Amino acid sequence: MEEGHLPVMPDEVITTLAPASGSLQIDATLGGGGHTERILEATSPDGRLLGLDADGAAIARVDDRLRPRFGDRLVLRQSNFRELASVAPEAGFETVDGLLFDLGLSSFQLADRDRGFGFRTGGPLDMRFDTSRGVPAAELLATLDQQELTALFRRYGEEPKAARIARAVVAERRTAPIATAEELAALVERVAPPNPRQPRRTHPATRVFQALRIAVNEEMDALQEGLAAALDLLRPGGRLVVLSYHSLEDRIVKRFFAAERRGCVCPPELPVCVCGRNPRLRLVTRPSLTPSAAEIEANPRARSARLRAAERLAA
Repeated sequence: MEEGHLPVMPDEVITTLAPASGSLQIDATLGGGGHTERILEATSPDGRLLGLDADGAAIARVDDRLRPRFGDRLVLRQSNFRELASVAPEAGFETVDGLLFDLGLSSFQLADRDRGFGFRTGGPLDMRFDTSRGVPAAELLATLDQQELTALFRRYGEEPKAARIARAVVAERRTAPIATAEELAALVERVAPPNPRQPRRTHPATRVFQALRIAVNEEMDALQEGLAAALDLLRPGGRLVVLSYHSLEDRIVKRFFAAERRGCVCPPELPVCVCGRNPRLRLVTRPSLTPSAAEIEANPRARSARLRAAERLAA
């Protein structure tokens, strides 16, 4: 099977999601469709899957590739997963047996020269998953002041040289706007070069690009809303599986799972629970799972992946 995008930890996803024949599943981040294909195979002959993606190109690509094999067992919607609560029931998925979030970019997106997701591919600095909504990354670079840019690079990129890079962006745009991925990557590399005595696996601009992409797509807010909606859709015994690729995402997932395992939110000084909240999840992975050395060698982009899974408890 030919794929332009290698799905990350495919065996671990299927094991923890545990899709069964005839079950209803949701892939909230369709991407290249690699996980979707495996889930549909595992739910044969009559399981159905709803695939969501904010990127219309991803929907079209997966539809072309998988529709001939799976027919109406595959249901596709162009939508951000933050809209799960409304989109899933409208598509006939009021309650489901499994739900997957793979929060990484697909190889197709990184290779898209029209949107500037990757500094190696280049292109206009857009970075929107859905190009019909929101503000392009170039506009943020052109309009945010130095303090706001510093805060953005620190918050969403955890960039230690955020202030220096923000200062350089503001100085550069006085001469000409920073409009392409190549221009931004070159600027960051010039003002915050890597230490030649320390090995570095990533480009100096990686954190800045991450921060801009997260801000443009409101990814942290969307993730929290999507996780909450996913839990409401799961049947008792249903599984929620999340693949994250940086500490900000993973922290949100970890805290969400911890809160829903705990249930009660009463202050510790109260002798008895008065909130009435019961635990709604139990962990399936403890600790989280990471890719094998063999997978990282075959697919270096998987190296930062972390998989967490939990199961819905009965009400």
